[in-house]
Amino acid sequence: MHETLPRLIDSDFPKIRRFAVKTLQINLGYRCNQSCLHCHVAAGPNRTESMERETVDAVIACLGSGPFETLDITGGAPELNPHFRDLVRAARELGVHVMDRCNLSILSEPGYEDLAAFLAKHGVEVVASLPCYLEENVDAQRGKGVFAQSLDGLRRLNALGYGDAETGLVLSLVYNPLGPALPPAQCGLEQTYRKELGERHGIVFSRLFTLANMPIQRFGSTLISKGQFDDYLALLKSAHRAENLPQVMCRELISVDWRGYVYDCDFNQMLGLPLGATPSAVNLSDLDLARLAEAPIRVADHCYGCTAGQGSSCSGALSG
Repeated sequence: MHETLPRLIDSDFPKIRRFAVKTLQINLGYRCNQSCLHCHVAAGPNRTESMERETVDAVIACLGSGPFETLDITGGAPELNPHFRDLVRAARELGVHVMDRCNLSILSEPGYEDLAAFLAKHGVEVVASLPCYLEENVDAQRGKGVFAQSLDGLRRLNALGYGDAETGLVLSLVYNPLGPALPPAQCGLEQTYRKELGERHGIVFSRLFTLANMPIQRFGSTLISKGQFDDYLALLKSAHRAENLPQVMCRELISVDWRGYVYDCDFNQMLGLPLGATPSAVNLSDLDLARLAEAPIRVADHCYGCTAGQGSSCSGALSG
């Protein structure tokens, strides 16, 4: 795989600082039942990295002592971690909102057939990747047969009340472009998703997030192989909008990797860039939460992916 960090580190991205931290995002490991082309984690079935129980306990302790309102759980397929359900239960007992970044196909994997019911029981918000409403596009990006598995997962969630405003069970879908292009306007695309998924498959959902692909890891390496990396980065830079800066996810979030080390965001985690205020990686157990507010955030050229056009982050478009 081609290294992308050397192409990103010498950056003119604006200097930014963190606001009050509200979200603790953790990566439970890089193992996944899929190998998506756009994956900035380079996750897949052959990855073995997985958060151990001791680190999970440190996450729970941090949630109990910190200012966090939301636990954002990601991977890989985070549900493959054997401690996933214990972490969800502990967070909910603490009154913390939980988001599960789910690839949908995991819901029908052998041994995980009861996963959707578990998520519903604990009121977990499901943030589900579905890069298109057309089978050929989804399978081209995520693998043959994944669209059918995704529909099966959505039907399981809908049957439990996900996507129904009256139940309070939130089902958010995530769109990524198929290649080196900016996502279209989130509002208009959401309407198309609702029409196509509703009319074709009877699927309902709460909202759609549109995310730009990050020029790092597997996607970035593919761009380098095709000679498209510099052009894509130029596109992101040319579309930069300063008004998106106050809303980027790193302003109110910290990201923790499967070993327990802390980063400014999930993308910096994948690039091995430590917290902006520290010269080297800091473990969650040694982190001084009181010093996070107003601390500088480490930036590089990939950060333009969050501020380009309508902007994008873990919670979708930042502006209309």
